Amino acid sequence: MSIVVTGATGHLGRHVVEQLLEQVPAGQITAVVRDGQKAAGLAARGVKLAIADYNAPETFDDVFAAGDRVLLISGNEFDKGRPAQHQVVIDAAKAAGVALLAYTSAPGSLTAALADDHRATEAALLASGLPYTLLRNGWYFENYTENLAPVLEHSAVVQAAGDGRVSAASRADYAAAAVAVLTGTGHENQTYELGGDEAFGFAEYAAELSRQTGKEIVYTPVSAEAFTGILTGAGLPGPLATTLAGVDASIEKGELVISSGDLSRLTGRPTTPLTEAVTAALKS
Repeated sequence: MSIVVTGATGHLGRHVVEQLLEQVPAGQITAVVRDGQKAAGLAARGVKLAIADYNAPETFDDVFAAGDRVLLISGNEFDKGRPAQHQVVIDAAKAAGVALLAYTSAPGSLTAALADDHRATEAALLASGLPYTLLRNGWYFENYTENLAPVLEHSAVVQAAGDGRVSAASRADYAAAAVAVLTGTGHENQTYELGGDEAFGFAEYAAELSRQTGKEIVYTPVSAEAFTGILTGAGLPGPLATTLAGVDASIEKGELVISSGDLSRLTGRPTTPLTEAVTAALKS
């Protein structure tokens, strides 16, 4: 029996594998990657590697075995039809007879276009008949804290979210929830709505940045159209910029406030607070 993690060298996947290594022998972990060189460090630690690509179904033919527990981390190629990519993994997992397929989805409350691929994948997973766990991950602190350079340069947090609030958590938090499911019991056919314990607004985010940097940083709310223009001006592809602006519209409507408490219950600890996330980002 193996615990198999797809997208294992991605931002979330790396956290998952590192945390798995703290709980299970490396030989029980299979990291599915597209580029073996990027996973050389994991292989050196005893993690098994499987080279496979969501865009090449035949590469998944021998990745899974009966009884495996699999984490399907959603792809990030928004322009290549993610539901079809995910279907490749679901089909291969079903053919192999895996014991559990966990999928990193989006909150059930999210109506933005970003959620469409996730809802389609959830439907495919349920239709497969496989034992499943839906990890409906909320927003990540890193979506903001990894892009601090323009914020600090212009002394402004610019979003199209109005006074909306968001229950963000760190990648490490969401990874810990996935690890709890992959290593625990009783998670079959469960859906978890995951988010940070404390929601925050962007005025609070700007105030926390101000406090920790000693600079006066303000929150400047803009329209979705203006935000899309800012993002494309910074080099983001138009469709992605539109998608992110759509998420902000959902934040303004309260769709990314997650009050279930599922994340802290699964991990057995409080989620990362905003203060700590900002501190870590400013040190990096």
